Amino acid sequence: MLSAFVNAFKTPDLRRKLLFVLMIVVVFRAGSQIPAPGVDVANVQACLGDPTNSQGVYNLINLFSGGALLQLTIFALGIMPYITASIILQLLVVVIPRLEALKKEGQAGQTKITQYTRYLTLGLALLQATGIVALARSGNLINCDRPLLHDDGTQTFLVMVITMTAGTAVIMWFGELITDRGVGNGMSILIFCQVVATFPSALWQVRISQGWWVFALVIAVGLLVVAAVIFVEQAQRRIPVQYARRMVGRKMFGGSSTYIPLKVNQAGIIPVIFASSLLYLPAMAVQFNQTSDAAWVGILSRYFETGAHPIYMITFFALIVFFTYFYVSITFNPTEVADNMKKYGGFIPGIRAGKPTEDYLSYVLSRITLPGALYLGFIALIPLIALVLIGANQNFPFGGTSILIMVGVALDTVKQIESQLQQRNYEGFLRS
Repeated sequence: MLSAFVNAFKTPDLRRKLLFVLMIVVVFRAGSQIPAPGVDVANVQACLGDPTNSQGVYNLINLFSGGALLQLTIFALGIMPYITASIILQLLVVVIPRLEALKKEGQAGQTKITQYTRYLTLGLALLQATGIVALARSGNLINCDRPLLHDDGTQTFLVMVITMTAGTAVIMWFGELITDRGVGNGMSILIFCQVVATFPSALWQVRISQGWWVFALVIAVGLLVVAAVIFVEQAQRRIPVQYARRMVGRKMFGGSSTYIPLKVNQAGIIPVIFASSLLYLPAMAVQFNQTSDAAWVGILSRYFETGAHPIYMITFFALIVFFTYFYVSITFNPTEVADNMKKYGGFIPGIRAGKPTEDYLSYVLSRITLPGALYLGFIALIPLIALVLIGANQNFPFGGTSILIMVGVALDTVKQIESQLQQRNYEGFLRS
C-alpha cells in the first residue's frame, strides 16, 4: 500500500489532482471555522462547551456540516441542502414525465437536471438559513441562556441569511471543482471531510466520560463494525448476461458475456437520511410546543425526543427498512433493464427475454434488498444502543450515518485512484 501511495504521487497528472483536492479541502475546512457576521463567538463556544445544554434536533445537519452549524459559521449549512435537493430531484424524475424525458436524453438532459438541482439547493439553503438564524436569535438553537448574536435586528438577520446561503453556493462550487479537476465525487468527498472532522472529538468524548477501558472496547467494536461495513458494501449479486451474435454489414458483433451487478446495499445511505429526517419532525414539534400541556406533546416527548426509548428504535428501524425498499424500487427499474437487454440482443442464461427476465430481476432484487435493509437498520441503531449502554451522545462515531459515509466514500475514492494507477501499469491499493 505504501508503494501505491508513492506511485500515486510519482504520476504528475494524478499528483496534481490529489494536491488540488487537498487544497479545496483545506479552504473548505477553514471556511467552516469562520463565524458569520453578527455571531457572538464567545457565547456560542461557552454554550457548546456546557454539557448541560442540549443541541436540539439538529444532530444530523450538524454532522454533515462538520460541527459548523451550531457554531454559526459561513459554511454552517454544509452540504445538506445539496443532498436534500438531489434526493428531491431523484424522486421527481420518477413522477414528472418532463424530468424523466430529460434523464433519457443522456448528457444534455443530465446537465439540465443538474442545473435544476443547483437552483433547488439555493432555495432550500435560503429557507434553512432563515430558520437557523431565527432559532439562533430566539435562543432555541442550542437551548442556551446566553445570546448567540451581538444584535438581533433585521439587518444582522438578513446579512447572516445571505452569508450562509452564499456559503452553500461556494460549497456546491467546490464540489463541482473536485469532480471536474480532482479525484472522486466532489460532493461525497466534502461530506466525508465534514464527518471525519467530528470523528476525533466524538471518540475522545467517550474516553473522557467513560474511561480508558470503555474507550478501548469502543475502538475494538468499531474496527469490527468497519470491517463488516466494508464487506457488505463490496458484496453484490452478479447476474450473468449473454449477448447473441449478429451481423451488421460485413462485421460480426456481440457474442460477449457480462453481468448485472446488484449490490446488497443498493440504496446506500439514503434510507437512513429519510428515516432520520422524518423522526426529527416529532422532536421539532415538541421543541416548539414546550409550554403546551397537550397529551400528544407528552407522548412525543416520552417516546421520540431522545432516541433512547425502544419505541423510537423500533420505529427508526422499520422506517429504514421501508425506505430501503422504496428507494430501490424507484432507482432500479427491472422493466427498463429487461427492455434494454432485449433491444441489444442480451439475455440471462436459462431465462427468456422480455417479461420472464423482468420477473426474474424483480425476484432477485426483492430477495437481495432484505439483507441490505436489515444491515442498514442495524448499523443505524448502533449510536442509539451506545446511547443506552454507555451514555454516549447520538453522534457516536462508530455507527449510523458517519461510518456509512466514511467507508463508502473512502472505498469509492480509492477505487478511482486505483483505476488511474492501473492505467499506468502500477499496482493499486486493493490487492486481489
